[in-house]
Amino acid sequence: MERLDKILANTGRWSRKEVRELVRAGRVSVDGVVARTPEEKHDPGAWFQVDGQTISGERLVYLMLHKPAGLVSATEDPREPTVLSLLPQHLQRVGLFPAGRLDKDTEGLLLLTNDGPLAHRLLSPKRHVDKLYYVQVEGRLDERDAAAFQQGVTLEDGLVCLPACLEILEDGEAGLVTLREGKYHQVKRMLASRGKPVRYLKRLSMGPLTLDPALAPGAWRPLNEEERKALGV
Repeated sequence: MERLDKILANTGRWSRKEVRELVRAGRVSVDGVVARTPEEKHDPGAWFQVDGQTISGERLVYLMLHKPAGLVSATEDPREPTVLSLLPQHLQRVGLFPAGRLDKDTEGLLLLTNDGPLAHRLLSPKRHVDKLYYVQVEGRLDERDAAAFQQGVTLEDGLVCLPACLEILEDGEAGLVTLREGKYHQVKRMLASRGKPVRYLKRLSMGPLTLDPALAPGAWRPLNEEERKALGV
């Protein structure tokens, strides 16, 4: 059993404050009965309605997750724990999946949703959605590396990457990498081709979505209204 305001806020459609206002206005019902307080507790599987519209387990959900290292970006895996294991049970039952993947040892922004068309828009190679990463390397980055990224790095297997941006930080021990594509292990492979193996990698943004600095690794929250509008949902 969970608080009503928490259940509805977890759908990503409203903040906790907005849910409280809806309940107090008599616009929320549970199993056909008008809710009295936002604090009352219910089974997340109950029949919820807001302004007569059913809010069910098939709803579209948009969650921002600060992925920690050690988890697989997948819905299920026979050997490894997945990012969905960080969510409460009722959110594990609504068909969520990662919109894009991060390596097991990579941290940072991950969007979890059950909105397939949105995921396609973000991941389609034709759209070239920017992705920003913070990276720490062995050795030191220099302007030759930045120039190579700008020209388009050729990987060991012959794959030619699209031009990318490398901003050098911390006397060359770290940098910000902006990609417009999402090949397998791309940031690591690009830097390995320059003789600068990656020690630490964190995704900071994807398209218009930026990782909330208040989210600790492993924490998540529904997208707010501004973020949803930026994504067009």
